[in-house]
Amino acid sequence: MSFEPTTEWFLALVPEISLAILLIAIQVYSRVLPSSRQRQVGIMTAWGAFVILLLTFGLWLFANVPGESADLSSTLMWGGMIRNDMVTLVFRVIFLFALMITALFSVDTPRLQAVEFYALLILATIGFSLMAASSDLIMVYVALETASVSSYILAGFFKNEDRSTEAGMKYFIYGAFATAVLLYGLSMIYGLTGQTGYYAIGSAVQQLPTPAEVLQTGDMQAFAILQDINGVLLIAAVAVVVGFGFKIAAVPYHFWSPDVYEGSPTAFTAFVSTASKAAGFAVFIRIFTAGVFGPPGENNTWWVMLVAMTIITMTIGNLAAIYQRNLKRMLAYSSIAQAGYAMIGLVTLTQSGSGATMFYLLMYVFTNIAAFGIIILVSNVSKSDQLEDFYGLNRRSPWLAMTMMIALLSLSGIPPTAGFLGKFFLFQATVQAGYWWLAAWGLLNAFVALYYYLTIIKYMYLYDSDQEKITIPVSLAAKIGLGVSTLGILILGIFASPAYEWTLQAAGAFYTLAGG
Repeated sequence: MSFEPTTEWFLALVPEISLAILLIAIQVYSRVLPSSRQRQVGIMTAWGAFVILLLTFGLWLFANVPGESADLSSTLMWGGMIRNDMVTLVFRVIFLFALMITALFSVDTPRLQAVEFYALLILATIGFSLMAASSDLIMVYVALETASVSSYILAGFFKNEDRSTEAGMKYFIYGAFATAVLLYGLSMIYGLTGQTGYYAIGSAVQQLPTPAEVLQTGDMQAFAILQDINGVLLIAAVAVVVGFGFKIAAVPYHFWSPDVYEGSPTAFTAFVSTASKAAGFAVFIRIFTAGVFGPPGENNTWWVMLVAMTIITMTIGNLAAIYQRNLKRMLAYSSIAQAGYAMIGLVTLTQSGSGATMFYLLMYVFTNIAAFGIIILVSNVSKSDQLEDFYGLNRRSPWLAMTMMIALLSLSGIPPTAGFLGKFFLFQATVQAGYWWLAAWGLLNAFVALYYYLTIIKYMYLYDSDQEKITIPVSLAAKIGLGVSTLGILILGIFASPAYEWTLQAAGAFYTLAGG
């Protein structure tokens, strides 16, 4: 592979370069603003993310970057470190939407009116974007650390609050442990193959003979060596699942999320619950479909492990959410369950399943950030995040109550919201792949989740509150954030076909590796 930079190589990183420029620009802008107007930094961050989003779409529509080809030779760039394909485009769009809407909601929290907060958000977005584009073990590790270190600081951003400090420390300690395990697994893969590129590793692993073929030769020493290699590959797969299972908050690597979600600034909680999860899934699907641990399929032990994680993640997430009285903890367990739903598409190892997972992650950005946005606005007045704060919300602010209801209906999978079609596409792909029992388990869990989502709606519309006369101020930035989120939920729920076809087409890059 040639290492000579080309125009296409630079165009492949235009979104990340633009984010780096925005990172510098907001710091310069903050210096010239008086302290009383620092909230404008958040507005600039949102506008910058929107412009970069338009630029990303413009490059695709008018310059064919990335192209629609799934051929490895035309999409691997920078010495094979990144793969600029349609998958990268979809996840970039997810991250930029998450950054833009989060920035809009952040400006209403006085303690977040600091340039450091938005700089770290942008830096984390760059890391997530490079994780999704990575096609090399070294690149994905550097991108992961870029996103992770920024996230640890953001979780503990309220340094004068014990809960926030605790959240930052827990996130850092658990994250450092998960990353160490991941790095050990990556080193084992390199030690076996001498390669760091996903597809070079996959090619080397797939050239290994099967145990049956070796037994036919009668060479027992070769059979023993092959068994050792397969054992090491399985251990490496477990290590990688630990590392990225932590990022998506899948059971049993979920234990950090309730405390971190509750203690972190709510705006960051909205961001990490969507962008971080999407980045983890991007790497998950790339690595396992590239054949790094053997040919994708249900005959591999790691596939059984992923299926077990999918079932347990959905179940524990939903059951634990039922007993929560703090809304951020409830949505933390909900986020765990949502990761389980998205994993359904991953374990099918089909184009339709991966396309459904990407569509689900896209709609989840709008849905979850909308819900957390309402929590931000209500908690700015109530100074807490308890369910009781939502009593009688319809009487205090009918529009906020309606927006929250739309978000909750989407999370529970009720039409005509995006969540309904997101689950429908996932279950449809699972049934088509022959795993109807997995789709049935997912459907059963969706019914369980209805209980706690509808409970919040009941509190908003049927309960009384002694704070009904206290108004909830909503700034123009928050109105735009809520408007974009709500429109995203409804458009992806009513006119989902273009977006789903887009993600389905993108998923072809996972399974069409001609020239690789």
